[in-house]
Amino acid sequence: MAATCQAISSTTSLHWGDVLTIVLYFVVVLIVGIWIGASIFASNIGAPIFVGLAGTAAASGIGGMIFEWHAIPFILMLSWVFVPVLTASGVYTMPEYLKKRYGGKRLRTYISVLSIILYIITKISVEMYAGAVFVQLLLGWSMYASGILVLVFSAVFTMTGGLTAVIFTDTLQTIVLIGGAFVLLFKGISEVGGYDQIRPKYMHALSNTTKHGNTTCGYPREDSFSLLRDPFTSDYPWPGTLIFNIPSDIWFWCSDQIMVQRSLSAKSLTHAKGGSIVAGYLKILPYWLFVIPGMIARIMFPDEVACSDPEVCKCICENPAGCSNIAYPLLVLRILSPGLRGLMLAALFAAVMSTLTSVFNSASSIFTMDLWRKFRSHAPDWELLIVGRVVVVVLVGLAVVWIPIMQAAQGDQLWQYWQMLMSAVGPPWAMVFLMGFFWKRTTEPAAFFGLIAGQLLGFSRLILAFIYPTPPCGDVDDRPYFLKIHFLYIAAMETAVSGASMICISLFTKPRTKSKLHRVTWWTRHDEKQPELSDDEDKDDVTHDTPDQEPSKLKHRFEVCCGIKEQKMSTLSKEERLALQVKMTSIKENPKWRLILNMNAIILMGITAFIIGFYH
Repeated sequence: MAATCQAISSTTSLHWGDVLTIVLYFVVVLIVGIWIGASIFASNIGAPIFVGLAGTAAASGIGGMIFEWHAIPFILMLSWVFVPVLTASGVYTMPEYLKKRYGGKRLRTYISVLSIILYIITKISVEMYAGAVFVQLLLGWSMYASGILVLVFSAVFTMTGGLTAVIFTDTLQTIVLIGGAFVLLFKGISEVGGYDQIRPKYMHALSNTTKHGNTTCGYPREDSFSLLRDPFTSDYPWPGTLIFNIPSDIWFWCSDQIMVQRSLSAKSLTHAKGGSIVAGYLKILPYWLFVIPGMIARIMFPDEVACSDPEVCKCICENPAGCSNIAYPLLVLRILSPGLRGLMLAALFAAVMSTLTSVFNSASSIFTMDLWRKFRSHAPDWELLIVGRVVVVVLVGLAVVWIPIMQAAQGDQLWQYWQMLMSAVGPPWAMVFLMGFFWKRTTEPAAFFGLIAGQLLGFSRLILAFIYPTPPCGDVDDRPYFLKIHFLYIAAMETAVSGASMICISLFTKPRTKSKLHRVTWWTRHDEKQPELSDDEDKDDVTHDTPDQEPSKLKHRFEVCCGIKEQKMSTLSKEERLALQVKMTSIKENPKWRLILNMNAIILMGITAFIIGFYH
């Protein structure tokens, strides 16, 4: 018996090669998770963060940070709920998913066109403005010229590098940004006399025009150090930030093409989940990296950051509403040492260009795959590539036209402008995907008209906000009453209108058959069969491969000039195509890794809840 036990023990012990393999696997998964997580985080670390978040911290305290911490559960939702369904259905773009889930063409076409429009007003304009703030401070150029420079550089980077280059460089620039931001944080804390001095000094950080003038403008808010604020009189009412903002977060983090594209690029569902966890932990950092420095900038440079006289503000930053948006750039330029300052500025510019590149890539993908192929179903790859690059040029032109509108509408806080835009467009969009994921009875007419109904309300408020901007401090607010309702409460109305419309219309329209719902809902994601498409729906999926032939000299020179790689088309057998499809749509997970990731997600959620409660 002893000999038998000895034999079993010796045969079941792990060889050093087994241990090395296990360790290497863990290291690879960790690296991939950090890579994807850094990419997701970098996609959102542009304008809304280092200009917008720091600016709103300088103007009104820590309240804006609730949007960052509130986003963490939905970053996890992306990989735990949305990625499994999207991967199982075998789609690459969100409009493509809508075609498989709902059928028809109008919803997919509407979403595709709307996506490109929204990229201009909610993403390109905001990111461009942030980069322009830095260029303006560095070179003294006008905001218009600075914005054009940022857009042109980003467009060139997009057309020469593409998404692969973006994801690769995101990891490096995220490390540089976080490292440089921590140096800036510690340097700033030292300059104001320690962390415990921030609160009292911030509450007394006033410009000279406020101190010596006959005005109540320019004073810090009494609730500057409160995260959850009054539901009726505050700038960030807690029912809105905690509850009514949920659909906007789902739209931004779970159904927006930019974020989804990063997670779908993961090699497996396990890697995607690991990336979301890393991105979630990184989301905790902006409080220290941007909020605290924004408040320090007000303490150190109150006459500029906290200016309250419109003429003075116009002279400082070309914005009579206020100059809080320059808080972070000003701090970087004035307190960091040479060398480190240059590295930080380079990383910040790279972050802006990275985000804009992601937007340009996503917009060109949506246009070529979801719109252009409707008219050119047999278009070769080189044609799709050229069309995609033309789309980037057109987007740059439209963004330039939007610059003066952006300047007039964003007020004194870029962060609030950005949140208002998202609340106007996000809730109905999120409802289309939530209803499609979790209620198989939802129909295409319900999704289409429910989306339209909700967005009519949101866009009405948005257009009125552009026509009647918020008056400067001290002026009489004679805007329509509808505009005086906080935009987060309007978002709640949009969600209710969209949801109710979808439920009612679905009950009176014919649902899709069971065979067309395979792998396109949460409940059918594990089905073995792919969804059946009708003839008119399947036409969009005609392959565009061209026969293998030698290109002409003229065509070859054209491809070389445009950076198009000549590729030989290989023909796969039916069995090979089936095997590839199974591999690409697999959502299987190792049980051990699934448990580890689930435990980490629960821990992250607990940490998030604790932080929000601590800073309430």
